[in-house]
This record gives sequence, structure tokens and C-alpha cells, in this order.
Amino acid sequence: MASHRPVAAFLCPALDAPRLPASQGPFRRSDFANQPFTGSYEPGLPTSGPLGGAAQRPPRDLTPRSLKQHLDLFVVGQDRAKKILSVAVYNHYQRIHELQRQQEEEEELVAQKERRERHPVEHDYPGQQLTIRMGGPATGHSNILLLGPSGVGKTLMAKTLARVLSVPFSMSDCTPFTQAGYIGEDAEACVHRLLAAANYDVEAAERGIICLDEIDKLATAKVSHGKDVSGEGVQQALLKIIEGTTVQVQAKPERNAPRAGGQSGSHPSNPPLGSASPPAKGEVYNVRTDNILFICSGAFVGLQKHIMDRLAKGSIGFGARVTKSGGRLQSASKDQKSTTANPIPILPGSEEEALYKKHLPFFTPAPPPEQLSPDGSPVEPNYFNPLDLLTPADLQSYGFIPELIGRVPVTAAVAPLTHTLLLRILTEPRSSLLAQYIALFSLSGIELRFTTPALHVVAANALAMGTGARALRTEMETILGDAMYEAPGSSVRYALVTEKVAKRQEGVLYFGRGQQAAAADPVLHTGIWGIDAV
Repeated sequence: MASHRPVAAFLCPALDAPRLPASQGPFRRSDFANQPFTGSYEPGLPTSGPLGGAAQRPPRDLTPRSLKQHLDLFVVGQDRAKKILSVAVYNHYQRIHELQRQQEEEEELVAQKERRERHPVEHDYPGQQLTIRMGGPATGHSNILLLGPSGVGKTLMAKTLARVLSVPFSMSDCTPFTQAGYIGEDAEACVHRLLAAANYDVEAAERGIICLDEIDKLATAKVSHGKDVSGEGVQQALLKIIEGTTVQVQAKPERNAPRAGGQSGSHPSNPPLGSASPPAKGEVYNVRTDNILFICSGAFVGLQKHIMDRLAKGSIGFGARVTKSGGRLQSASKDQKSTTANPIPILPGSEEEALYKKHLPFFTPAPPPEQLSPDGSPVEPNYFNPLDLLTPADLQSYGFIPELIGRVPVTAAVAPLTHTLLLRILTEPRSSLLAQYIALFSLSGIELRFTTPALHVVAANALAMGTGARALRTEMETILGDAMYEAPGSSVRYALVTEKVAKRQEGVLYFGRGQQAAAADPVLHTGIWGIDAV
């Protein structure tokens, strides 16, 4: 029996199938027939073959090493903490791209299914389903705990990384957090700040970074009566947020938000990162926290004692002497200031070094020999930081519940600043304090200069204050206070700070126009720090 199908249908059985878009290039697939290939590409369809499962990786210039190099421009020291932060942020960045790729692929499969239902292929059989590609293992994010004394760069590292990322970033202080129903802020306020930083773009906020500062203030307090509403209660509230839940945020538009046809009187604290429109009054947003990276930081004053007491049980070292009261480390655990303001040096080959490496939970390579400080002198020896030996048991004894400790698996301890580090902070970073004051004086037409011994005195005085790098500004304001009052508007063109000036033995030396040689004469043999040296 003769067939009634058209002749063209016999020549091309897939004639009735929907045609694929033709390629606009000069080549055709027939040009590469019978040649090996690793995948095929059709316009409008996902890539097939081995290359079809290739993930869209982040740009090559964004690597953990490049992130740390960017941190090195603004933060001095704290190498291990910077490495941990760089790795965590890079992995978070990769997870965001992978999740976005999987979401786009799933949407494309759904769109293909709808197209096939509208235009079925002749050779499809009833009930045929598209092949579902099984994705790789789901990767979770590792939250970070930064702990160390105040003024060593914890907050600065988080803010510096926020400048180079294309994800929303917010910082929340945990001090005003209270349990729901009490006076104060709820723990969900951190998610509200992140959503505001994303310009109320929920999709962008769900992939952002939240920094919880002063989290050590949430340690459980031993109250004689009543309920601890600002300690364990807040920790319980943070559990679900950090683990992953849906937070309902009610929008509260800013009073200075720009209106239609007008301009705002001031700029918002966080630049808009999304394309969402300003929220309407009372609008509710549902934000999932599964893919939000949490960075917790705090000083944890007194945590060193918990660590040293644990190490002192059954061991001696770190320059301590055994006493009849149980062999506690008297010189390290009794005086808390000795572990922060005056770190304990570790001498190579000593008993302290062996005990330190025994309890150290990570590997540290040997420091390169013959390192020099900015003034050419050898660097200071390595110091013992008790926070490097932190364990979850120490945090639990400090006042944190085990459930919250387990949800922050990565810990990075920042070390106290030494004299050499303070000197480097004063001179090396791109926005160093010395460069800031030199630029400030240059606005008034005055060239500010420091001698190298004067900078050493500034670093030594700041170290004695015990407030970290913040003490450097206090010291500089004290030294330059009179000069900032007297020099502007006068005939002074050069201001020189010598060692005696830094020691408060004399005032700042002033020189007028044409006295440049006289201004440089006192520092010919001691070095000079000015505009050309910074």
C-alpha cells in the first residue's frame, strides 16, 4: 500500500520537528564532520557532552591569594586570619556562581519541557520525560569566628573585603541584641540591615555576608535571679538564622529616601547593590539565610585564662614555675594583661616551643630567616598567642552554647600587636596614619616630616596604651595638636617632628619658605619620613 507521506518527509524524517536557530558564523557543523569533539552546542540549548557539566568559574583574578594580597595593602600582619578570611570569601563567591548556574539550568530545562509540550516531536512516545541531570554534591558554607584583642584589625579586614566583592555586606553590633519581646534589638535585625544594603533585592541579600561584631558580649552571664535575655536567649535566636531559615522583614523606608522628582539630602550608609525599587511602607520580605555567610568577631576578654588553665593541667612551660597549688601557669594565666599587652616570646628549641607546637591545632611553616623591619633592624621573635590553641570546650566554658559553637566551625585568632607591627601600621599601608596626617598638613601648604626615631617613640607609646592600632591616632593627635592649631595660615612651610618632640621634651620645629635645607639638617643621620618617603 502506497504511503501518503510527502516525499520531503522521507528525505528528512525530522522535518516536522521544530527547527533550531541557525548559526550566524561562517562555519557549519558539516565542516567538522568525522572529527573528535568534547561537546556540542546548539543556540538556545545547553551544552551537551563532557563540557556540559563544566561549572562557570569566577574570574581568574579573584582567587584566595589575590584577596589576601588586597588585604595586605590595608592590614599589617595577621597572615593566618587573612588567609582564612580569603578562603572563606572565595568559596562563598564560588558557591554563589554555582547556585546561579544550577538555577539557570533548571529554568532552562523547565522551559524546554514547556516548548516540547506545545510542539511535540513526531517520534516522541507518550510519557517521555527529559533527562534530569544530577548535579554535584551540595556544598555548604563555613562560618568564621575572628577572635582577638581590640584594635588589631578584625573589623578592618571584614570591611576591606566588602569593597572588592559584588555581594551585599552588612555589619551588626551584637551588644544591643536581646531576646524577642524585650527592650532592644532582635537578632533578626542583622538580616534587615543586609536587605537594606542590597537595596531590598531579596535574591542578592540571600547571597550576602553578615558580620556580627562584638559577639563575645553574648556569652552567658551568671545571673542570681531573672532570665538572661541578652546572653543565652540571643544565642538561641541566632541558631536558626545561622543554620538557615526564612526571616520576615518588614520594610521601613528611610526618612531621607529620595522621592519622585526630588533628590535626597544625604547619601545612604550602604550603596544600592540591587535593582529593586524602594520598598513601600509596610511591605514584607521573606529572606532565606541558607546561603548567607556569617563572620563573627569579638575580643573575648578573659578567654586566655580558660585556655591557659586547660594547658596547665599536667604540663609545665611558657616560662611558668610549678607551685604546690596544682602547678598552674602562674606567669601566663594569673595576669591577663601579660597575654595581650605583653605577649610571651617563644625561643627556638625551647620547652615552650615544643609545648606550643604540641597543642597547636594547625601547621605553621618556619618563618623565613633574616627578615628586617622598616628601619632595617631584625624582626621580633615569634610570640605565644593563647587564642591559637582554642578548642570548642574553651568557648563552651566561656559561656557559649554548644549548638552555636558547632555552627561556626572555622576559628581564626588575631595576635596582639607588637612594636614592629605598630611601626609598620604607622607607615606601610596605603592609607597609613602617617600618610593621612601628611596629606592633612599639605592641604594647608605645609610639608610634615618625621624622623625615624620619632616614629619608634610613637609606636612605643601606642604599645604602652594597650588599645592596639587605635592608640596610634591618639598619640599622633597628642603630638601634632599644637601644630595643627598654629601652623595653618602662618608663614610655616615645613613642620618637623623629632625624637625629642615625640618624647614631649620640646615642641614641633617650624621652618619657613627657603629653609628646606635647615629642615632636613637634623635628620641627615637618622632618616626622614615625608611626602617622598610615603
